[in-house]
Amino acid sequence: MLALIVPVILSGQMAKPPAARRAAPTRDAGVPAQLPLKFVGPATTGAITARDVMTRLYKFADDSMMGRAAGTIYNDKGTDYIASELRRIGLEPAGDSGTYFQHPLIKREVASASTVSVGATTFQLWTDFAPRDQGAGARSFNGATAIYGGRFGDSTTYPARELSAGKVVVVQTGLGPGGKPDHSQINRLQLTQRFPNAAAIVVASIDLMPVGYVKQAFQQANVMVRGQQDTTARPAYFYATQAVAQAMLGVALDSARTGQPGVVVNGRVSFEENRAPGRNVIAILRGSDPAMRGQFVAIGAHNDHVGFDNEPVDHDSVKAFMQIAAPQGADNGRPNPTAADWVRINAIKDSMRAAHGARPDSIYNGADDDGSGSMAVLEIAEKFATGSTRPKRSVLFIWHVAEELGLFGSEYFTDHPTVPRDSIVAQLNMDMVGRGRAEDFTGVTKEGGAIHGGAGYVQLVGSRRLSTELGDLVERVNIKKRVGLRFDYSLDADGHPQNIYCRSDHYEYARYGIPVVFFTTGGHADYHQVTDEPQYINYNRIVQISSLVTSAATEIANLGHRVLVDKPKPDPNGQCRQ
Repeated sequence: MLALIVPVILSGQMAKPPAARRAAPTRDAGVPAQLPLKFVGPATTGAITARDVMTRLYKFADDSMMGRAAGTIYNDKGTDYIASELRRIGLEPAGDSGTYFQHPLIKREVASASTVSVGATTFQLWTDFAPRDQGAGARSFNGATAIYGGRFGDSTTYPARELSAGKVVVVQTGLGPGGKPDHSQINRLQLTQRFPNAAAIVVASIDLMPVGYVKQAFQQANVMVRGQQDTTARPAYFYATQAVAQAMLGVALDSARTGQPGVVVNGRVSFEENRAPGRNVIAILRGSDPAMRGQFVAIGAHNDHVGFDNEPVDHDSVKAFMQIAAPQGADNGRPNPTAADWVRINAIKDSMRAAHGARPDSIYNGADDDGSGSMAVLEIAEKFATGSTRPKRSVLFIWHVAEELGLFGSEYFTDHPTVPRDSIVAQLNMDMVGRGRAEDFTGVTKEGGAIHGGAGYVQLVGSRRLSTELGDLVERVNIKKRVGLRFDYSLDADGHPQNIYCRSDHYEYARYGIPVVFFTTGGHADYHQVTDEPQYINYNRIVQISSLVTSAATEIANLGHRVLVDKPKPDPNGQCRQ
């Protein structure tokens, strides 16, 4: 699920060891009492079973997938697995050019030919200056004169806006604790708004950055949705050394005065655009009714997660810490454990260490987010493909990429669908459907009260926001098929601060007036942490939810009419509001 808050990172991490060790006990029936770190299961069947889901998820969320981040080859590795399964079970490809894949992503990265020079001195890219991407509308600064733009955070040192027009504005960083210059005390958006008509903005901060920071923070490609580049006119923007700033101003930076003119700056910062790794995966089960098979019930999940770190942490320490200090994982914000909390944290860690040694870890496997949803969709696809009868309408299976970057894959698909958009009668989305135990802190009420899982727990979001009939149908199927799920609608409340309705792929369908239901077992302490691994998954809960989605999709596909939309449709280009 798309995060609202940056994940908690603890220092001291490294890649997981390959040896399998035993994990904490699980309460699922039909699977081993204890789940291993590694598992290779038997071939999957046409039935939806916990063992089948284990076989799939242990492969899809394995360390070898390196967190499946969009824009990396590891996402392609994960989507290769999905496509190979679709081919094996015989579903029809519905991506680009007769394949199962759709390619929504591009990467923009600084061209190696980018230069900055003053007089006869040419400066070195990534050593002397580091550009930031201001979009395709970033201005040229070649031949512009530099001026001193003051110190960030002290508006009394800023020159008037009219003085900055067409100039290269050289800015000092703000002051951090103790009144010392701090490279982090800067805000690109605020500077761009303060000097909107400048040719370029240069921040003299590279000398203050830790070794390796430029490469880690700025040198990586920017992954975005294909065909949606921002062309708004803005100043070019880059960080530079003190020596570059002094050369531009012609005087030492600390002696420059507000608005003081410098010398002519030459050069050009350009960006290259290429297709990025990461793909939507799309397949179709054709319906049995010639008059209705041109309509689709879409079942989806997202195939990406957030990758890996280069510095490991101790797995058991993170597990214990998050369980006590941040039981909603990344949705908790910055933890602040008490002394009593630390006693509990250390006790949990010590009990885990008694069962095995240290487990250094750096990979965000995303077993629940959203390996659980992705493998549930695959399990449902095999159930439909091997069934003796087919529903009247067709079923569209889609695994969206780059949900974690901002719903990019589902945005692209709904803007560029491979079937007519109006032919999609409903979309059923699964994201994080593998937890929901009683000990899981699954969210908060609108008023701030804690919510926990339990027997049959699942959250439904958006099920009646466009179609009362769709919400009623899901309720009816749960009872009729004796699925045994217990629905929690708390997080679907209008104005809920966690804004779940806007944070997963279903909304990209809803913005076009397609009725949706979002199924999730909610948050937990492992959300967006290295501890989101297959051995902690509630496999029977995935089976329950997959069974409900299969039955609901079948009923929708066999209705004599399209699901009735009886609620106002949102603006497809507007901002989502829960």
